[in-house]
Amino acid sequence: MSAISSDVRIGHVHLKVSDLERALNFYCGVLGFEVTQRWGTQAAFISAGGYHHHIGLNTWESRGGHPPAPGTTGLYHMAILYPDRATLADALRRLKKARIRLDGAADHGVSEALYLRDPDQNGVELYRDRPPSEWPRTATGELAMFTQPLDLDALLGELALV
Repeated sequence: MSAISSDVRIGHVHLKVSDLERALNFYCGVLGFEVTQRWGTQAAFISAGGYHHHIGLNTWESRGGHPPAPGTTGLYHMAILYPDRATLADALRRLKKARIRLDGAADHGVSEALYLRDPDQNGVELYRDRPPSEWPRTATGELAMFTQPLDLDALLGELALV
């Protein structure tokens, strides 16, 4: 069987949320996404830059619900790709201002990532990719990803450079 086309992309994610307004306050109010369409009190579609939607939020099966119990299957996290280090730094600034606690922050060699939970306890990764020319490789050219702590102060220092 041949590999999937390198042009394939993941276009959007739909999340079941327990409270639509609370979810919108997080994704739009804190992270800065914009509502592109709303279906009353049941669903909203949000995006960056006017795309039809990157994230769908709905309460169709989850209004007032609870997060899945530990040890159950489901979404581990969704990842939101930022175009560069400065915009990732701005995301960190927004999180700090809103007093959103990080679950972690890591340098993976190929990317830098912030890990957190949304109000419904869905895992969220905010990250930026390094250019492929900067990816760590072994002597034989194989990818050599790693996990090291991300220097958050240095990341925030990017804001002074913009």
